Amino acid sequence: MDPRASVVDTSVYVHFPWCARKCPYCDFATRRVEVIPHRAYADAVLRELAERRHVLEGRRLFSIFLGGGTPSLWDPAEVARVLDGIREAFPASVDEVEITAEANPNSLSTAQLRGFREAGVNRLSVGVQSLHDAQLRFLGRLHDRTQALDALEGAVATFGRVSADLMFGLPGQQAEAWSQDVSELLSAGVEHVSAYALTIEPGTQFGALHRLGKLRVATEEDYAAMFERTRDVMEGHGLEHYEVSNYARPGARARHNEHYWRGGDYLGLGAAAVGCLSEGSGRAFRYKNEVRDERYLAAGGESERETLGPDEILREGLMLGLRTGDGVDVEALSARAGQDWRRGREKAVDARLTRGDLVLDGSRLRVPPERWLWLDGIVADLF
Repeated sequence: MDPRASVVDTSVYVHFPWCARKCPYCDFATRRVEVIPHRAYADAVLRELAERRHVLEGRRLFSIFLGGGTPSLWDPAEVARVLDGIREAFPASVDEVEITAEANPNSLSTAQLRGFREAGVNRLSVGVQSLHDAQLRFLGRLHDRTQALDALEGAVATFGRVSADLMFGLPGQQAEAWSQDVSELLSAGVEHVSAYALTIEPGTQFGALHRLGKLRVATEEDYAAMFERTRDVMEGHGLEHYEVSNYARPGARARHNEHYWRGGDYLGLGAAAVGCLSEGSGRAFRYKNEVRDERYLAAGGESERETLGPDEILREGLMLGLRTGDGVDVEALSARAGQDWRRGREKAVDARLTRGDLVLDGSRLRVPPERWLWLDGIVADLF
């Protein structure tokens, strides 16, 4: 990074690669293990952090996110070591660093909640997915409705800032029952909800069943109806639809995710973690770590690295930013890419502006929320 550049806000993502059970829809780099090497993994993450410390000059810590996998399975004492190491490695940090950990209800005991809080975590993202036991069994989850609500109650009491994941587009799911799920979550004190459609990925158990014609999925019409119903219910409860799949009470947006959607720099630590760091205007690099946890524990190291030029920076900036209600600051994006954002896409932009699929207000380009169902096609047009 150019030492003459201004301070660059940088987030940190730490990947925890283990679960108590791998869900049949999940295609993340995770696996089930009987014994988790808690301390050894923290040692490996801190070793990687030390090796990457030279790239942190001139950077300010913005947020930390522990994802996975199931980070709530990690020993809080080791989490504390990792978080302390990250804070110490950065020369500066914002005043209030948001530190989020993903968690599953079945691994959120009172002791674990207290331990994570004492370790420095100040926001929890709980993988609820559903409040119906039959749907939870279908999804391969290890918790039931009662455990989910109990976990949320404990999380809200301990952290205050709590997000919950919900999934729609499940076989036989009814709109009224889905609305009730949302209402119950919000009544439990949740301030943020990530609502995702069930997506069938090729390398998963559900993907194999779908290829064999043994898995029924929602139609496009059902998906659209549930998407619209979700927005109506959330907004009816006072939540803002600030990103395609995310809703928040005023002031409760996920700062880490917003940093990512705005094209901010992020350092990835841990097995299979991905990082992307700028190197001045028009240049950045992205890397991915060794996926196999045993190899990462033994030696760490990257498995992939690529250089991003102006075109890649522009495309990714548009793809991520247009998912949000705020859209993209195209002047800032052009400065970051070292190239005008319209270059090579003038006709596509003008056509989409004329149709109302895009709105350009000063330097802010966005897709109106009523067009978000067609977002993929709109963004693809700009590539």
